[in-house]
Amino acid sequence: MSTRARILEVAAALVAESPDGDVSTRAVCEAAGVGAPALYRHFGDKEGLLSAVVDHGFGRYLATKRERVPGTDPVQDLRDGWDTHTDFALRNPSLYRLMNSPAMRTPPAAALESHRILTSDLQRAAEQGRLRLAPELAAQMIMSANVGVALMLVSRPATFDDRGISRRVRDAVHAAVFTPDVMADASGESRPDAPDVPATAARLGAVLRRTPHPSLTQAEGGLLTEWLDRLANSPRQ
Repeated sequence: MSTRARILEVAAALVAESPDGDVSTRAVCEAAGVGAPALYRHFGDKEGLLSAVVDHGFGRYLATKRERVPGTDPVQDLRDGWDTHTDFALRNPSLYRLMNSPAMRTPPAAALESHRILTSDLQRAAEQGRLRLAPELAAQMIMSANVGVALMLVSRPATFDDRGISRRVRDAVHAAVFTPDVMADASGESRPDAPDVPATAARLGAVLRRTPHPSLTQAEGGLLTEWLDRLANSPRQ
């Protein structure tokens, strides 16, 4: 095992044992049997080391997402994605707290990749006319809610002692993101027949992002998608 890999493995183990997800570089060096110069040579500083630990741990979770073949139902993929995200947090509480700590001034690469995967699934839902917001805004809403509820579950287990709260929050956020017919299908209620202008705008915007129309210049296409996003993201009356 290389020196870098040994330091990373030791740091990951110490983070897992830490109550707050933080470790000292001195403790890592002593456990790995290396001097401080070796640690700084490979990771730059403590933040660089902890960022590498997060990418190492969360990367194993993301590997399952990279390898999966997208299903025909992006909405189900999004529901499953929320649940597996929460499950990862519950199984790796110290790592998850570290990943979302304000001390991590630079977002770990794994967190950015997770957001890109989420946005891609939402893009597919928008192309099917099932999203009532632009994919980028919907991704921000879902990710902030998913991270928030997961952090409460791992950081305040005495108060948030019902893990079912995660799915309740998921369904509430999805009700604001998906079209009413999607939520009606999920609950077994009757499907609404009224056309949804924001959903139509989100769908057209998603299609044009994927395949720009040749009759529009780049400037015209950019202006049109801006207008469509404004319609998609407008508050409901």
